[in-house]
Amino acid sequence: MKTSKNTILITGGATGIGFSLAEEFLKLGNEVIICGRREDKLKEAKEKIPNIHTIICDTSKEIERVNLFNYVKSNFKDVNILINNAGIQRVIDLKNPDSLKGEDEIEVNFKAYIHLSVLFTEYFIKQNKECAIFNVSSGLGFVPMAMFPIYCATKAGVHSFSISQRHQLKNTNVKVFEIIPPIVDTELDHGRRPIERRGINPEEVAKATIDAMENNIFEITVGMSNNLRNATGKDFDENFNRMNH
Repeated sequence: MKTSKNTILITGGATGIGFSLAEEFLKLGNEVIICGRREDKLKEAKEKIPNIHTIICDTSKEIERVNLFNYVKSNFKDVNILINNAGIQRVIDLKNPDSLKGEDEIEVNFKAYIHLSVLFTEYFIKQNKECAIFNVSSGLGFVPMAMFPIYCATKAGVHSFSISQRHQLKNTNVKVFEIIPPIVDTELDHGRRPIERRGINPEEVAKATIDAMENNIFEITVGMSNNLRNATGKDFDENFNRMNH
């Protein structure tokens, strides 16, 4: 798939993997729109790369997802790529019901991906050009880190959904990519991990994504996520025990 002259919407694009993807795609001559719920972070992103487009949107809310879709298709009629990237990660104590209160990981990390994918798919199919949907899952969707049980489960769901989505759209103009990063050094974990376990730079994920896109590699494993993706039996147990010791 061509990596230039696209119009790309990235959810959660003001920081982390989303921002690095935005930077790389802009360098290649694409038009890039990012959305996020924090106006201050969007302003910071705009200051760093002035030619980016920003939209305030909380993808955890259904009405805001619909408004986002309607705004983008009205103001960026050439949009042909959706990158479902927005996500949250919470420590959950499954022994404590109060631990479930607060931000809804299932809504943000999983349901929003499905909803936005379906909205944009219908629009993309009507276009006479190559289109794509990228879903950001995680190596933790294959071997979970138990302190993040819901996050890991949603990423496993994103992987399963991406397989079905790719199969259903195989005879259309819409390609489905899944980005499977390992632990990445972003603000997602809010500094909970020690420095030596913060993970790779988000720029590595962005560059691997561009390379895979150019070569139509639809499951994009980066770094140790390749090992997690393929872990079975004893390898799974060893990876799980190492990550959860």
